[in-house]
Amino acid sequence: MRSVRFVALGDSLTQGVGDPVGEEWRGWAALLAEGLAAGPVAFTNLAVSGAQTRDVLARQTQDGLALSPDVVSVVIGVNDTLRCTFDIHAVAARLDKVYAAFTEQGAVLLTACLPDPGAMLGLPGALARPLARRQRAVNSVVHALSERYGAVHLHASEGAWLTDRAMWSADRLHPGERGHRQLAVRFHALLAEAGIATGAAPSPEPEFPAPTKSASLWWMATAGTGWVARRCTDLLPQLLTLAADEMRHRARGTSARLDLRASAAVSTALAALSAPEQVDVP
Repeated sequence: MRSVRFVALGDSLTQGVGDPVGEEWRGWAALLAEGLAAGPVAFTNLAVSGAQTRDVLARQTQDGLALSPDVVSVVIGVNDTLRCTFDIHAVAARLDKVYAAFTEQGAVLLTACLPDPGAMLGLPGALARPLARRQRAVNSVVHALSERYGAVHLHASEGAWLTDRAMWSADRLHPGERGHRQLAVRFHALLAEAGIATGAAPSPEPEFPAPTKSASLWWMATAGTGWVARRCTDLLPQLLTLAADEMRHRARGTSARLDLRASAAVSTALAALSAPEQVDVP
């Protein structure tokens, strides 16, 4: 019997950060792979911590296409919002090329919209709102392109799981084991409904005990703090500028203009994309 080939692309979320098994990360994609088929599944995780949409297009897509997957997940975008180089037009163009390349090859495409990092980190309003606006823009692009390419799309940016601390690891940006299992269970349900997943659904219940509070605090004080700092250093000066702009607009009662500007940018970015066609991946 031929193995079902599942390839996962993305960043630390798909790499499995927050769900340790021994010395390695496991994560939702590996949990999902176990239930994709009743027979053998060949799973390859190409996701890399810190990856942005440009990394997925320039590196992971080429490697993924070489594996000729039956199912491919592309869950990416949060790291783009945490960079001073954020450009929704570039994000849309890159995702369009990635989605087109895999669907042209015949793979079932899995996508997801994601919660905004500012809210998850509990940042003050003036700092959180610009990040939320960026994540909403990315999610709008992912929604539109997922529909265009017939992707199996998971709405992971909403629901009670976002406010359930039991779902999240100490850094508040990555799910813990229970959260990763929740993503796997929800993806499996969508795939089973579409007649694609034929194996047993992943268990929603953790296999390992949750980290103690002291262990979580130690991780955050050492590795976790460094992780956040590395991804936000180049953003911080710009974020402070965005926050100042946010406060000025709120004082004037013109905050709606910022939302309208972001929505217009998304519309322009999507309108600039050509109809689906064969693409050459660098």
